[in-house]
Amino acid sequence: MVESAQEELSALAAIFCGPGEWEVLSHSETDGTVFRILTKAEGLMGEDVPLELLFHLPVNYPSCLPAISVHSEHLTRAQSMTVKEKLLKQAENLLSEPMVHELVLWIQHNLRHVLNQPETGSGREKCTFATGTTVDDGLWMTLLHLDHMRAKTKYVQTVEKWASDLQLTGRLMFMGIPDSSENLQSRCGLKWKEMQREND
Repeated sequence: MVESAQEELSALAAIFCGPGEWEVLSHSETDGTVFRILTKAEGLMGEDVPLELLFHLPVNYPSCLPAISVHSEHLTRAQSMTVKEKLLKQAENLLSEPMVHELVLWIQHNLRHVLNQPETGSGREKCTFATGTTVDDGLWMTLLHLDHMRAKTKYVQTVEKWASDLQLTGRLMFMGIPDSSENLQSRCGLKWKEMQREND
């Protein structure tokens, strides 16, 4: 990650220093940094709307747009997608310079106007870190394939924590190349039985 991005992360940690306002979820030299900012913005009726903004800064950021995810119990999924699209559109104007704080300030001041506009659902994204299929109502599906699982319990706990942190819903499936279905059942336990019941 370039030096300006590292400096931006340090500045963000200092700015969003309240309880729970800032959390780094992952950092990697190859995948970049994923972090969460909790903030509030003015809603349609002048009320405070809590926003959870998830940013993924790729290793070549700020030359590349960050991936952004927006969550709020006060917004519908379609509204959250509209807010995300507006943030990404705003980010295009700030390309090649640190932009996260500017984006947070922008949505704090403009959420009310964004919610007043018709929902576009265009799904514009660049440099995202998840590959998926987007449909008109803002739902998306992503498949995470883990190979060479050595400690199944630990992997399951980690995936469940990620899903909880990112407010994802989904299903865990365990598959292999067994000699027989009996072998698979013994390796996968209840999950295999659940899959059998669903397929019957």
